[in-house]
This record gives sequence, C-alpha cells and structure tokens, in this order.
Amino acid sequence: MNFNAGPAALPLAALDRAREELLDFEGSGMSVMEHSHRGKVYEKVHSEATALVAELLGTPLDTWDVLFVQGGASMAFAQIPMNFLGPNMTADYVVTGAWGEKAVAEARTIKALGGGEPHVAASTKGADKSYVRVPKQEELTLTPNAAYLHVTSNETIHGVEYAVGPEMPFPKAAVPIVVDMSSDILGRRVDASQFDMIYAGAQKNIGPSGVTIVALKKEMTARGRKDIPTIFQYRTVAENQSLYNTPPTFAIYLVRNTLTWLKSEGGVAAIEARNRKKAAAIYAAIDGSGGFYRCPVEPACRSIMNVVWRLPTAELEETFVKEASAQRMVGLKGHRAVGGIRASIYNAAELSWCEALAAFMKDFAKRYG
Repeated sequence: MNFNAGPAALPLAALDRAREELLDFEGSGMSVMEHSHRGKVYEKVHSEATALVAELLGTPLDTWDVLFVQGGASMAFAQIPMNFLGPNMTADYVVTGAWGEKAVAEARTIKALGGGEPHVAASTKGADKSYVRVPKQEELTLTPNAAYLHVTSNETIHGVEYAVGPEMPFPKAAVPIVVDMSSDILGRRVDASQFDMIYAGAQKNIGPSGVTIVALKKEMTARGRKDIPTIFQYRTVAENQSLYNTPPTFAIYLVRNTLTWLKSEGGVAAIEARNRKKAAAIYAAIDGSGGFYRCPVEPACRSIMNVVWRLPTAELEETFVKEASAQRMVGLKGHRAVGGIRASIYNAAELSWCEALAAFMKDFAKRYG
C-alpha cells in the first residue's frame, strides 16, 4: 500500500500495459523508449498524451498550449518569472506552504538577474512557522497590473488545499493567474478557465517522475519574453509541440497510459468522488480518536490528496511508521521539514488501502492511547 508523496503509486492497468508493450511496441520490434521522438510511432503516443491532458484538464487545444517539459515544478519556479516577470514589473505570490515559499525564492533570484519584483500578496505562515489554511480573498494585497498572480493549489508537505469546498475558493484577480497543481492535478474537478497557466510535475498524480505538464492559454504563451535563452521560452516549446529537444518519451508514454486509465474509470468526476471517500476515511479516524491524532489543518482547507496528522509524541510517530510498515503500508513518514505523519492518497491509491490505514489507526490508538 503505497502512500508515498512522489514518485507515487501508478495505476496497475497503466503498468500492465507498459509491461506488455515494453519490448515490442505496436509490432515495431522496438521498445517505445528506443523510437525516435520525431518518428511516426512515437508521434502517435505524444499526440494521444497531449490530447488526453487537454480533454481531462479542460484546456482545449484551440485556445491553450499543452506542453511536456522537464525540470519539475522546481524549474518552473524559475522559468515562470524568467518568461513573464520582466524588468520594472511586479508579480504577486500567495504563499500557503513550503512550495509557495520556494516559488517566491526563485522569483527573487530572477530579480537579481534583471527581472522584476516578486511581491507576497498573502502568506498564512503562523507564528510557529506552520501553515494550516489558505487566505480569504479579502486578505490578499494585490498589485494593480501585476505580471501575474501565482498560487499553489495544494501544498504537499503541509496538507493545505485551495477550493476543497465552496467556502475557500481560488483567488480572483484582474491579472493572469498561474497555479502550481503538482499534487492535485486531475484529482478533482477544477474550472481551468479561471487560470491562465497550470503546471504540475507528473510524478504525484498522472505519471512517473521526469516530465512536467504545462498548460497555458495561447495569449499567455505570446506574452513571454524573447530575450531569454531559447530553451527556457515556453514559446519555443509550444511552437515545436514539445519536441524542440528530445523529450522524456517513456515518461510521456506512461502519462498516456495513466490518463487512458483515468478516462476509462469515468474521468475526473469519478476519480474525485473516490478521492473524497479515501480522504474521509482517514480524517474520520483522526477526528474520532479523542485527540490522540491531531490534524493541524483547518477543516475547510484540508487536502484530499495529502492528509497530515500528529501523534502525542515523536516517539509514538516513529512507532506508528514502523508498525504500519510491517503491515506493508509504506511512505507514511511526514516530510522532514515538518515531521508527523502524512498519507499521500493520489488517484492511483486504492480506497481499500485508505480503509486499511484507517482501521490500523483505530487499533493503534486503542493500544497506545
């Protein structure tokens, strides 16, 4: 039972398909990994993957560019201000956890190289340096005519998620909105039209590590600077259909397999219903423990992808992880920056795993509480 935060569980159907096709892809006598990225055999896979991202995310290819790039969200933290935050410009950032912090830090690096000014429009860091919620709209100090507003939809480490319910919606702004969806992309229904750019490392919810999904409106692509290195311009990737340089073909192939599975399961609406059941089972075990388990995140902002909680002592947390591992539940140790316990329950994590974890939690609390 794989609760790793990423690289994370992949659907068995996607892996089975890869195993069957590994040595001989569609009768070509070669693995898909061995085919030229400019050949007809791989081109079909590439086109299918692009179309599936556009369809499931709701970013139609007549008005959006859907790109496959490398470097993960970490590279995007730098690449976004390189492209869109020119000299004498300001970009707003909403910080709700560790990854929002990293995005701002990289934007400041670009400022030092001649870019514009990143401005923290809101931060929900508490006095104890923890994050337990997202801000309300009225808490934002937005910059008029900002280059963009950057938001992290789900903070993987802190378990804080935007718009889980209607009471804490995504921010609104009269400028382009850029959203890092690395850990909840295609895990729930989201109206993509409210954003101008969406990006996500694939390795948490829709594929393996090594490829990053970027979807941006065509007018956003056109806004990008032309005086930065060609390889870092999103325009370059878009104009070359993500084939300017050799892309991570096997990772894109596995994204194709994973999204084919997602579509066959009923699409994002069906997977969202399943994901909410998974999260509800674990949160019920936390909230029903009489205080033995404690989730620090405010209920309205609790992630349905990364469930975090604490036990009374660090020693008990170590015992919990050890005993869970003996039950073949892996990846439950919280991030080193915050400690505690974290269950990452992305799309491929089974409901039965979450129910088994909840049962284990109840038994553990009974024995140690």
